[in-house]
Amino acid sequence: MNDFEQFESVETPAYIIDKVQLERNLQLLQQVERASGAKILLAQKCYSVYQTYPLIGKYISGCTASGLYEARLGHEEMKKENHVFSPAYTDKEFDELLKICDHISFNSVRQWERFRGKVLSSRKKPSCGIRVNPEHSTQKKSIYDPCAPFSRLGVTRSAFGSSLPEGIEGLHFHTLCEQNADALASTAKVFEEKFKDLLPKAKWLNMGGGHHITRSDYDVDLLVKTVRHFANTYDLQVYLEPGEAVALNAGTLAATVLDVFTNGINIAILDTSAACHMPDVLEMPYRPNIVNAGQPQEKPYAYRLGGKTCLAGDIIGDYSFDAPLKVGDRLYFEDMAIYSMVKNNTFNGMPLPGIYLWDGMGVDPLKMFGYSEFKNRL
Repeated sequence: MNDFEQFESVETPAYIIDKVQLERNLQLLQQVERASGAKILLAQKCYSVYQTYPLIGKYISGCTASGLYEARLGHEEMKKENHVFSPAYTDKEFDELLKICDHISFNSVRQWERFRGKVLSSRKKPSCGIRVNPEHSTQKKSIYDPCAPFSRLGVTRSAFGSSLPEGIEGLHFHTLCEQNADALASTAKVFEEKFKDLLPKAKWLNMGGGHHITRSDYDVDLLVKTVRHFANTYDLQVYLEPGEAVALNAGTLAATVLDVFTNGINIAILDTSAACHMPDVLEMPYRPNIVNAGQPQEKPYAYRLGGKTCLAGDIIGDYSFDAPLKVGDRLYFEDMAIYSMVKNNTFNGMPLPGIYLWDGMGVDPLKMFGYSEFKNRL
């Protein structure tokens, strides 16, 4: 996406999905499916622009959900394999999940025992698995580390028992976050050492998400090698659940400068917000790239960019530009298809950005929001 002039008519703030890049990502993921034998599922917790699900479904095997509403969305809009994992299920939601899901993963043996009767008596009889914790951390940020001490996610080997619980057909681990295949390979090695005796009794293995497969430096060959080892050695169907890899670099957040002033440094207030429209900027935290902007001292004119909420820390970051910013200037934040729309909110009564689709020729609105979205959430 590089012809931003055609976006000048779009009312900001706005998310603009790049269909060309999205399809490019999907083509690579389809190649990985064919080379490895794995089935790739869209993790909807990262990207859930369901208007693009028919396109996604042309290339990969289905989607995965973190709860009932995502599972319903995948069932209604993707209409392919539909998986779900949740740290815990309620009786009411589980009854509906049984009707729409092909695979259900449980976070504990106790959860499986609680719902086993419903599974076995259901008409659909989904294939069920247990999430395990290999206790092998590959990242430094504990908030994103399911293998951190005292983790609430997954069953450790010492707590698992000597065999798969009756009726369980798969094992599921998810330990990565925006990582390369080397992190998967090291995790898979530890997982195999700890759970090797259970694998011959399983039908499938879900290696979770966090695989940055469509990143330019990703080691696809190592991923394929790792997947094929488990598939061939233990006769398993392997699943991968990337979210970011599906929509990586396939979206932009367009914003407009509302005010510029100085308080020790130059400050610009935008019509978007880190707190409302890109919360991972504060939670991760990270500094998103802006088209044609540089690091604070790289270009002649430096600014701190802030949102228009009352939160003092609603700061997007420090940037520099070739020319002074002025009211009405457009800024385009890159890689905003992932974890932005699914996490945005209406704090301070901030409007939700519209969602548009760019197909390489023109830009069309997919979804627009107004006052009712704010009011109906309260």
